Amino acid sequence: MGRFSDPDEIFADERVLDEDYVPESLVARDDEMSSYVEVLRSVANGASPRNMFVYGAPGVGKTLATRMILDELLEDQKQFDDVSVDTVWTNCKSDTSYQVACNLVNHFRSRQRQINSTGHPRGAIHNKLWQHIDDSDHTHILFVLDEVASLDSDDDLLYQIPRARSNGNITDTRIGLIGISNDFKFRDQLSPSVEATLCDYEIHFKPYNADDLVNILSQRAEKAFRSNVLSSEVIPLISAKVAQRTGSARRALKILLTSGHTARDNSDARVTESHVETAHQKVQRELIKDELEALPTQSHVILYTVLQLSREGKTPAKRSDILDRYEQVARQIRRDPMSDRTLHRRLNQLSKQAFLNRSERNQGINGGSYFEYSFDGSQEILIDVLDSQNFNW
Repeated sequence: MGRFSDPDEIFADERVLDEDYVPESLVARDDEMSSYVEVLRSVANGASPRNMFVYGAPGVGKTLATRMILDELLEDQKQFDDVSVDTVWTNCKSDTSYQVACNLVNHFRSRQRQINSTGHPRGAIHNKLWQHIDDSDHTHILFVLDEVASLDSDDDLLYQIPRARSNGNITDTRIGLIGISNDFKFRDQLSPSVEATLCDYEIHFKPYNADDLVNILSQRAEKAFRSNVLSSEVIPLISAKVAQRTGSARRALKILLTSGHTARDNSDARVTESHVETAHQKVQRELIKDELEALPTQSHVILYTVLQLSREGKTPAKRSDILDRYEQVARQIRRDPMSDRTLHRRLNQLSKQAFLNRSERNQGINGGSYFEYSFDGSQEILIDVLDSQNFNW
């Protein structure tokens, strides 16, 4: 027998722990799934879709739940009278509203007829999209914009899609928009007209608690591991660690998978607490890098700016000092600088994500108080991420 033919003593099917695995049911999300059904009932009845905004921290099941409920809708539509539904997905990470519109147009086109994301007037791209929508054989189309917060205040498309029918841009097809975001405060950047339309209905995914994570991991582990391989303390230990910090099922599953890999690599017969501790440290580093990579481009610019100031011994730094340097860096890499108000929001957000330290300074009654920021994290990981973005830093 070949070396790869030896039986795996740890895993029965480790694919069950992969991030893209779709379980038969979603644990601890009954309320959210019921909310989806309530909102999408209009589609099943042939009426215009209601737009919705779905938000919650990374790894709490937003995208998975959305995909599962829409798959269920597409399956059930066989029973609907005169209703045919299509779903169009796109991830907005690092894209502008214009580039997202190009991606949506390309969804309706063959590979040979794809359009470039540069060189077209914005209005022409929208007209192509409206034409494709009206030429569709479907009565309803739902556009899902994942990581929609990456668009920042560039919300033109978020205004255009929900109003396309009322503005006379399309006549036959009924369309709806589902925005998925890790950042609830993204709504603060939207114009009032866009917020009122996009946030017609909201679904909030709370972080999983330790009991939820135990149930999620147990559901997957039953299929992923061989019998009696997992020590009894493994799943509760992982669940407690993750619930205390993020409540992310994605992170918990990654630690469980890595724990299994560690045991297998060591030729150990069982997965134990020691494997969990080793896996936790490894995953923490990997996930920090993943979280950094998932940040919008402007957040990368801010972190690089603070890192520059830190290397020069100029941190902790006030927002005004960061703004001056940030504008220089943004122009250097040919990005439009954000406003002072937007920078303030992003600095606070990066502080909550533990990429920056924020401390309050009080200069007394006459001096007032203000916040100062400093870099918090591995400079090595941040530089690796910035280099991977192919910017001319």
